[in-house]
Parts: sequence; structure tokens; C-alpha cells
Amino acid sequence: MPFKFRLRKKISMKIRITRKHIAYLLLSAFPVFVASTLKTNAISPALPGITYYLPADINIEAKQSFLNRLYDSAGLDASGLQKKVLEIAMEGFSKLMMKGRLNKDSILTIVDFSKSSKNKRLYVIDLKNEVLLFNTLVAHGRNSGGEYARSFSNVPSSNKSSLGFYVTASTYRGENGYSLRLQGVERNINDRAYRRAIVMHGAEYANPQFLAARGILGRSFGCPAIPMEENAAIIDVIKDGSCLFIYSPDKKYFKLSTVLNG
Repeated sequence: MPFKFRLRKKISMKIRITRKHIAYLLLSAFPVFVASTLKTNAISPALPGITYYLPADINIEAKQSFLNRLYDSAGLDASGLQKKVLEIAMEGFSKLMMKGRLNKDSILTIVDFSKSSKNKRLYVIDLKNEVLLFNTLVAHGRNSGGEYARSFSNVPSSNKSSLGFYVTASTYRGENGYSLRLQGVERNINDRAYRRAIVMHGAEYANPQFLAARGILGRSFGCPAIPMEENAAIIDVIKDGSCLFIYSPDKKYFKLSTVLNG
């Protein structure tokens, strides 16, 4: 009997140890499984409810395959957006997503200031469904240039636009009606935007009618002003934590960008 008792106790201990090891192995493997799942689904907009971004370790072929598909599916070529601008915007968007800076994981807004203000140069893209939601006019700062935006600043009262990546914030109603606060996230490039009251708002001088009558779009104090008739719809889609990228082929920006070079 003593021998049998010791044997049972030994077997029981072995079973308990085996369960602990199994539990430990499962818990250890779970984060790896989750990380692997996120990386796989991150470039698959066909899967609803999945956080969307391009992982840092994605291979070049997979990245280009997705960007090409998005570019074609959303009709971005026909709308006049250069593929290289989309690639830069997606790079910054992905980095902000991985840092947890964005609340909205599938909305990307691009303002392309390399284009004439006579052209529709604001793009709101639904990344998961690969759809261009809005493509419209947008004004730049009055001291940034005439037809084209050539000069940019982060200085208060400069009346110039600021380049780079922003995170959209809350809405309010002010002198320009329904408006959207913008939080610049690039140090010494646009991080004073909030204090400068750089916001997205509607403006009569940013309307097609103004352009048709004057031959050139009006200009703002530095805000990305958009047509009044589209203002509310656009703001409601992009507000509360989505990514906005204001682009120009400005060498100084690309040298100093804390998002792209971070």
C-alpha cells in the first residue's frame, strides 16, 4: 500500500506539471499567433474589421502589389493622384497606425499641393474598400503662392500652409461654420498647427463657382479650405482621429520629416 500511494502521488504530480507546461506554451504562443494574424490581415482590406496598415517588414513585392491594386481599384490615376504620392502617404499612415496615433484605421486623406489650385487636389480614400470617397478642390495659404503652393511655414501669422502628416481632431462651429481641428504631428514642420488655428473648413473662395468666375481659386490664412457644399460630408468622414497628409515635392520637408524618417 505505501508503494501504491507513492506511485499515485508521483503520477498526479506529473499530470499537474504537464498541464502547467501546456498552459505556459499556449500563453507563450498566443502573442505570436496574434502578431502573425495582424501582419497577414494588415494588407487584406477584404477582411472587415481588421486594422489596416502596411507592416514595417512587408516585402517589396507584396507592398507594390497592394498599392497597385488600391491605385487601380480606387481610380486614383483617373482622378489625377500620382502613385508616388499615394506610396508616401501610405508609408506615413502605416507608421502612425503602428504607433497607435490613429483612431480611424481605414481613412486616408491626401492634399496634393504639387497640383494647381485649379485642379481637384484633395482625396479622401477608404483603404479597406479601396474606394475614393471624395475628390475636390482645396485652397492653400495666401502667402504660400498664387496658383501653386510653393512656400510653407510652421510659424504663427505666416498665412502659409504647412506640409506633412496630421491627425484629425474634434469639430466645432466658428467664423467659418462647421470646422475640423487638425493636430500636426511633425516637429518643426506642422506641430504648431493647432496653436495657429489651422483647421479644415468650408469657404466660398474654394468653390467651383469662385474658380469659374475668377480663373483661380481663392486662398486662406493657411487652412486647407474646401467647397462649402462638401464641407460637412467630408469632415464627418475624416474627423476624430484619421490621417491627413499634405504633400509637396519639397526637399526640405523630406529631409526633416519626423514621420517618414522616424
